[in-house]
Amino acid sequence: MSSPVVPAASPRVSPLDAVSLRADFPILSEEVNGHRLVYLDSAATSQKPTAVLDAERDFLTHANSAVHRGAHTLAAEATDLFEDARAAVAGFVGAQPEQLVWTSGATAGLNLVAYAIGNATLGRGAPASAPYALTPGDEIVTTAIEHHANLIPWQELAARTGAVLRHIPARADGTLDLDAAASIIGERTRIVAFTHVSNVLGIVNPVAEIVALAQAVGATTVLDACQSAPHLPLDLPALGVDLAVFSGHKMLGPYAIGGLYGRAEVLDALPPFLTGGSMITTVTLDHAEYLPAPQKFEAGTQAVGPAIGLAAAVRYLQDVGPENIHAHEVALAERMGAGLREIPGVRLLGDAPGAERVGLWSFDVTGVHAHDAGQFLDAQGIAVRVGHHCAAPLHRQFGMTASVRASTALYNTEDDVDLFLDAVRGIRGFFGVTDAAEGAHA
Repeated sequence: MSSPVVPAASPRVSPLDAVSLRADFPILSEEVNGHRLVYLDSAATSQKPTAVLDAERDFLTHANSAVHRGAHTLAAEATDLFEDARAAVAGFVGAQPEQLVWTSGATAGLNLVAYAIGNATLGRGAPASAPYALTPGDEIVTTAIEHHANLIPWQELAARTGAVLRHIPARADGTLDLDAAASIIGERTRIVAFTHVSNVLGIVNPVAEIVALAQAVGATTVLDACQSAPHLPLDLPALGVDLAVFSGHKMLGPYAIGGLYGRAEVLDALPPFLTGGSMITTVTLDHAEYLPAPQKFEAGTQAVGPAIGLAAAVRYLQDVGPENIHAHEVALAERMGAGLREIPGVRLLGDAPGAERVGLWSFDVTGVHAHDAGQFLDAQGIAVRVGHHCAAPLHRQFGMTASVRASTALYNTEDDVDLFLDAVRGIRGFFGVTDAAEGAHA
């Protein structure tokens, strides 16, 4: 039986030629409301190149089978592709294959970690898991800028264990207050969970400094890398974090697939969260023993096709070059930020001079609700995100309930940014908001 064909990535493009890359993404040729699609919502979900679509389709067409189970040819081919995908995705973030746990996404990965620590607190997996058990009064530290996925699981873990949840504050410009962090992360801190790049602000956070503070007190670090994996060169072991999560659908890959990276000693020590088939060695009616990591965290039928699709996505990203992607998106961010600052009535969130950032800006248009602004842009074929972006506490800090977010990816062009800026300039006029009306409203 012939093995499925894994599509090759597009030829390396250096420096990045986004106009040429657009041809690899079929949806970008679509029209929306009579206009060329300008897709500026990649922070929510990225578009998928043909190589990814073909990889998943070819697996389903030629090798579809359950992995790690059958002795027949299809099962062996599917297992090889599945584990090859693990190696490819792990390598993309600088890790070894045994350091990557497949999950359905970053939210699932964060909940896995929180529930595994909760199970350790119950004594499951002892004595290996004992260092991760929490006692009442232990502290879990997050930040004021987190996505809800890296906040609510820790709230729930604190409620179950009696731990105390604390938060590193953000300054008015959106940067984290490291002076405050140094006083918050202390001898009772057991977990420090924070985002690499804010999904609202686009600011790259100081990972090394936060990891150093956590390591000084022996705390476990958990990194949300959803907004960095597609946009920055990423080496998780080099960053020094203990655990990290990312989502495939934000990095050109399919939905319902993501990864949990962990240092080997951490994954080996933590007890599993989901249990059932495919993650055990021995089972009696009263007792079970588990496979080593990563398989002990992968109960049940796995998302084999999406994993293979994600491997195709990371090969595509590697072929274009993470350094090229980051440089391209930084240039787009600078162009977009400069244009937005010149538009009357636009307030940028996280406009911190000199801060390292990715191609993402959130903003408010005075006198116009974010949802209305988003609908106006959509009528012109421009796709942006509106709302609190699953970061309601951060929006409250800025005195608002919602903002407009425009986020770029490797396939965006200067023309996309310019069309977006032209449209934003027309928002207030369309809704009849003038400087005089603003003053009267205020």
